[in-house]
Amino acid sequence: MDSTINSTPTITVIMPVYNSEHYIREAIESILSQTYTDFQFLIIDDASTDQTISIINSYNDPRINLIEKPKNTGYTRSLNLGLKKAKGKYIARMDSDDISLPERFEKQISFLEANLEYILCGTSYSVMGDDKTIAVPNSYEEIKLNLLWGNCIAHPTVMLRNEVLKKYYLKYDPDMEPSEDYDLWVQLLPKGKLHNLKEELLLYRMHNSSVSRQRVAEQENKSIEVKLKLIQNLDLILKPEELNLLKRIFRKNETIDLEDIKFFKKFQNKLTTSNKSHFFEPVGFSNYVGDLEKFVVNKFIFRYKRYNLRFFLDYVKAKKIINIKLKKIQEIHLFLKSLIFYKI
Repeated sequence: MDSTINSTPTITVIMPVYNSEHYIREAIESILSQTYTDFQFLIIDDASTDQTISIINSYNDPRINLIEKPKNTGYTRSLNLGLKKAKGKYIARMDSDDISLPERFEKQISFLEANLEYILCGTSYSVMGDDKTIAVPNSYEEIKLNLLWGNCIAHPTVMLRNEVLKKYYLKYDPDMEPSEDYDLWVQLLPKGKLHNLKEELLLYRMHNSSVSRQRVAEQENKSIEVKLKLIQNLDLILKPEELNLLKRIFRKNETIDLEDIKFFKKFQNKLTTSNKSHFFEPVGFSNYVGDLEKFVVNKFIFRYKRYNLRFFLDYVKAKKIINIKLKKIQEIHLFLKSLIFYKI
């Protein structure tokens, strides 16, 4: 295969691959069919053992540059190798099982060239087999606030400025995998603005071998670490017990008890006044703190493994501490659950 590439392409497309024989042809052709054609296509193979390499070598396009790693070292290290080799003004991400729509690069380049204060541009997308577009927050302020809850930028839709990564020595952290992308977005937030285009410009494939399905628990823990990094942009220093409470609030299967409610109420006051520098848009952040309170209340009431009368008494006490708005019928159901020692 001719691996000659432009010396200074506008875009470097980085696509890590590993045993991707079932889907890689569609992914490659979706990139080669882009209406914007000035790109370097770096495909980094992580020591595949199937027909992936043969399929890549069947293409005779000078923009394709295949890098074959001698041994399997992981997805994030492949990404960082791509960043090191990238020559483009912009970095475009792509995964080997997704499909980029033809005008994706053209529309992202158009936005970034017209808005120099923006350093990253993602897009909306849809899941293959589902006609519904996955809407993502668009504006920088919306993105920042949504990142407090989780990753709201789809990794394979992203295009970003290479010069920003080089200037601040930014790259993916292998220790944060499989939330390495979420972690990078949080690192980028203070460096410039992030944006998502409203248009659906990528088809995302979900299948049983998807990282998100195989490593759910690990991804949850890493995602919590990233949330805590983001919160530290506020004007506050978190005590160990406050960090621990936040971890327990964000962790899906953790329950919240009356003592947690008491502690959260004190911490909530500290959190409310911590946005003095307006790192987050003030009204939006105030709404976030209010939504976090609702989240804590729901965890307290509805995530118990087994209800009893002591729990119901704690609920009555909690009502005096925190804003709990249950309808009368819901309280009756809660009391009946406690009376019969209802077990989930």
